[in-house]
Amino acid sequence: MPARERIIVIRFSSMGDVAMIAPVLEQFSRQYPSAELVIVTHKKFEIFFDRVHNKSFYAFDKNRYKGLWGLYRFYSELKELQPTAIADLHDSLRSRILCFFFNLLPIKIASLDKGRSEKKALTRKNNKVFKQLKPTPQRYADVLNALGYDFDLNNHTVRTTLPLTEKIISLTGEKNMEWIGVSPFAQHPWKVYPLNKMQEVITRLNQQTGKRIFIFGGGPEEKRIAEKWASAFTNVVSLIGKLSLEEELSVISHLDKMLTMDSAGMHMASLFGVRCISVWGATHPYAGFLGIGQQYEDCMQIELHCRPCSVYGNKPCWRGDFACMEDLPPEKIVAALQ
Repeated sequence: MPARERIIVIRFSSMGDVAMIAPVLEQFSRQYPSAELVIVTHKKFEIFFDRVHNKSFYAFDKNRYKGLWGLYRFYSELKELQPTAIADLHDSLRSRILCFFFNLLPIKIASLDKGRSEKKALTRKNNKVFKQLKPTPQRYADVLNALGYDFDLNNHTVRTTLPLTEKIISLTGEKNMEWIGVSPFAQHPWKVYPLNKMQEVITRLNQQTGKRIFIFGGGPEEKRIAEKWASAFTNVVSLIGKLSLEEELSVISHLDKMLTMDSAGMHMASLFGVRCISVWGATHPYAGFLGIGQQYEDCMQIELHCRPCSVYGNKPCWRGDFACMEDLPPEKIVAALQ
């Protein structure tokens, strides 16, 4: 390897996808402390990478770098950093264009293999090939290995906590009981456990002594639902819209357990080694998106011949009955949280 190593790491996309790369880069930075990582993603996600050593951050603004000319300007700025390698952990149109420009330079470039054909076989309606695919964190590690590093990724995370500020404690109270986080929403409706069933889960948790339940994630409509639950149940607190992302992460780091969908909440909990009970419907952990450090046994799901029908949960149920979620009993989820 060259004496000075500076790797530009590219990952745009959604919150959960970006959060998933942070534990990978944290492990890489420990194994290769001499390699500087320049992390290129959206500004609001910078907080995810606090524990990555020897890193810098370069924010991507899709409005500022719009179109082909905008991406060329962005490439020109990144080129001034004199990178020795490019790790494309996205393989999107934008990242492929940036890599095309970087091909003009004598540096190493490696891109993510998303395993599209394998995922298509896993999710198709007929002749489904139902098998565990390579975990996405390992696919990220493979990109770094393709750049010439002998990087050994493990599926373990370190339990860590962030400070709780006075503002946070004014909402959560002091931690003198078990804290359970609930992240019941997701970007796509086919990844969301039916809200009437989720309310039953929360009802049962609220009835148990020594537990405080915090609701995370969502916009105005989700906030309205969460506030309704908080007003109905003594030990339930909605944090939606009340804390910054950094403050939410502080609370998550102190949780004893977290209940999530196949969503960003799982990957944010994984940043701090928090155990997740995750709910899977249209999607399946076999597609490779189980949070790093999380266990397959903690995946709440029922086996149906039609599952999974989608990689990302963005396709309507072709059966029309949403059985993968409707037939999953709330008591099974509550039992897993004991």
